[in-house]
Amino acid sequence: MRRHHLPLLGLLLLTSCTETQWQQTGRSVLGQISSASSRSAPLTATEIDAGLREALRVGSERVVIQLGRRNGYYADPKVFIPLPEKIATARSYARKVGLDRSFNELEERLNRAAEAAAPQAKALFWQAIRDLRMADLQPILNGQDDAATRYFEGKMSPQLALSMQPVVDRCLNEVGAVRTYKKALQEYNALPLAPKIEADLTDYVVNQAMQGIFYYLAEEEAAIRHDPLKRTSQILQRVFGA
Repeated sequence: MRRHHLPLLGLLLLTSCTETQWQQTGRSVLGQISSASSRSAPLTATEIDAGLREALRVGSERVVIQLGRRNGYYADPKVFIPLPEKIATARSYARKVGLDRSFNELEERLNRAAEAAAPQAKALFWQAIRDLRMADLQPILNGQDDAATRYFEGKMSPQLALSMQPVVDRCLNEVGAVRTYKKALQEYNALPLAPKIEADLTDYVVNQAMQGIFYYLAEEEAAIRHDPLKRTSQILQRVFGA
């Protein structure tokens, strides 16, 4: 059985106080002891459940905000979305005759579409968090720094991709990527002996955007596990500080 000793300063304060002051100071010191005892108590299944869900909620919200702003993808080399391989090859071919401008513009617009679609993922993430099973939580807590993210990725990727497709498709039109793509192809196809190209921009951007989301979600999860400053609620401090 653990014993808690009143700090020396607390004892000195208690011996020099009036009765009222003694009661107030005593409650304060004992409250600190009670709090320390609570922090050292074993985690309950309910706390683990709440802590992991909160970590995923906080992490996904931060990631969506980060990637959903202007240049969230385009100016970040870690998640920047390059042209699909076949279109990148066509750009290299077009660059030889100075016709790569439309391809460069298309690359930017693909990233703009991902930035516009990222906030739409928030509701999908939160639904997936609600659907987590209690049996999966303890292995996640004791797993690698990105255990929750990888579990999350494996469980929700198909549904997330399906849900993001119409959003990305709309965003590609809204940011002018489809128009730019057609223009680039028109210029490219007019070149002599240019090999034909074809690419599904929507599926490509969806997959690349999801990779960026899970990349930063893993970083957020690791930070919450190791950096006390990232634990912005009592339950995060309790679960990940234990």
